[in-house]
Order: sequence, then C-alpha cells, then structure tokens
Amino acid sequence: MKRAVIFAAVTALVAASAAYGVWVYEGKWGEFGTGEGQFYGACDVAVAPNGRVYVVDNGNDRIQYFSPTGSYRGKFGKYGSGNGEFRQPGGVAVAPNANVYVADTCNDRIQYFTASGSFLGKWGSSGSGNGQFHWPLDVAFAPGGNVYVADIGNCRIQYLTPAGSFLGKWGKVGSGDGEFQRIAGVAIHPNGHVYVVDVYSNRIQYFTRTGSFLGKFGSRGSGDGQFLQPCGIGVGDNGTVYVADTTNCRIQYFTPSGSFLGKWGSMGSGSGYFNRPVAVDKNSATNRVYVAEVENCRVQYFRWSPPAVAPASLGRVKALFR
Repeated sequence: MKRAVIFAAVTALVAASAAYGVWVYEGKWGEFGTGEGQFYGACDVAVAPNGRVYVVDNGNDRIQYFSPTGSYRGKFGKYGSGNGEFRQPGGVAVAPNANVYVADTCNDRIQYFTASGSFLGKWGSSGSGNGQFHWPLDVAFAPGGNVYVADIGNCRIQYLTPAGSFLGKWGKVGSGDGEFQRIAGVAIHPNGHVYVVDVYSNRIQYFTRTGSFLGKFGSRGSGDGQFLQPCGIGVGDNGTVYVADTTNCRIQYFTPSGSFLGKWGSMGSGSGYFNRPVAVDKNSATNRVYVAEVENCRVQYFRWSPPAVAPASLGRVKALFR
C-alpha cells in the first residue's frame, strides 16, 4: 500500500512538472539615445504576423521596427501634429492586413500606416464625444478587424472600424465592475474578449467585444496574481494572458479567467531583469514573448522552455519501485 501511495505521488509530481515550463531569456536590444535602435522610453511593442517587431519610441516621437531578434529595419515619425507626425505616442498595433496603427497620445488621434511606415490615414480629435479622445494610450485589434482604443483621459474603451467609424464604448471613473481608475493597456483574446489594465485599481478586467463585464482578477501587492500599477497586457493565440506588472518589475501570466500560471523577472538592468516593464506581446509562431522597458530603454525577448522532466524520467522512477 505504501509503495502504491508513493508511486501515485511521484507520478502526480512528474505529470505536474510536464504540464509547465519556464520563460527563459533569449536576447535584447536597445539603449538610451536618439540613434537607430536606441530609445528614449520604449513604451509599447507589437509583433506583426511575419515576426517584425514594432516599438513605440515615446520620447523620440517615432516608431522603430526590427527583425524578430532585434536587427534594425526602419523607423517613421517625428515630433509634430501633421500627417505621420507624433506627440508622445503611447501604443502600437498591427492590423490583420499588416497596416500599423499608432495611438498618437498627445495629438488625441489614431494614425495608421503601411508596414514600412508610409502614412495612410488618421481619425479622432480632442474631446469626450463618440470617436473623440483624451490621451489615447493603447490600441488593439479584435479578430474581426475592429479597433479598440484605451482612451485614458476619458476612462473608457472605445471601439471603431479600421477607418475610424465609431461603433461603441464603455467605462467611467470608479472602482466598480466596468469602471476604471486609469486605463493603460488593452488586448484582445482570440475569442473576442477584451482585456483592460486598470492601473490604479491594480487589476485586470475583461469584457465581451461590446463591453459587457465578464470578470476581473488581481489586487494590490507583490504576491502571485497581485500587481503594483500594471501597465501592459498581451494575449497569446492559446489564450494565455501576459501582464507587465510594472512596479513589481516582472511579467505574470494567467489563464483567460485569471488563474495564476507563473511569473518571471525582478528589478535590475542585467539580462532577464526589468526596470519598469510597461508592454508585452507574444509571437506565437516563434513562441517568444517581447517586453518593452521604459527605464532600461530596451526590448527583451524570452522563449518558452519545456519542463526539465522528460518522459523517460518517469520510467526511471518506476524502476525504483520494481
């Protein structure tokens, strides 16, 4: 009987180990500056279907883009209010057709471009009406192609067509369900559910694509599943939710309903460490996660490592009890 109990416990342990792995550091690029591949506050990151990585270079009022491993490929934007110009852009997203949408935060508008940065159009203006913005900080695409905008000054989410036609909105100031203390990031699950970072409430809320409240997770703290002023969020193709837990200097990840799965990172400037990570995105094709850091002025990327316990190990464990 004792042998059976021990064997069952070991089998369960091995099975649990096989179900999880870890995110390991793979590479990084960037440093403070104004040159190519340098940043003055890397505040958002988005991965295109072809693996190209777009980074919002907030203080330099531009977007830079790179190969999947950080080789510089190009840039667009400069300070101003004209077409293709930015004033402290906050967010970037890549549409299904590969066009690039930028939350031009201090110009209170969304601009969109070809994959290489040629200006295509813009929409939005300053205000609180439908289709108007007060500091749009992030932008994301739903599976059907509609655009969701984190309108932080108005404490709401708006959703529009890719050409900017208003479709709907939800949210107001508060701490209740469907209310926000401050919105920082928005990401869309493959099933269309919308995840929103509620910064000062230290939580994530999620909704239907039209804004009906579905659930929430998180509280203030440094424990597993807790946050200190989270800012960024990304959702993988398998539905895993990644949160840039900014002041805790780490990334946490969860099931779609908010059950804690794991975390990595701590305060520092070395490889695999973070100083105010504010954005995260997943490239499911290469199984990489990209993280943008404001204070370290860089992007780091990580790859999923399978568990160390191999199936053959179970055979060796069984042999111990023959």
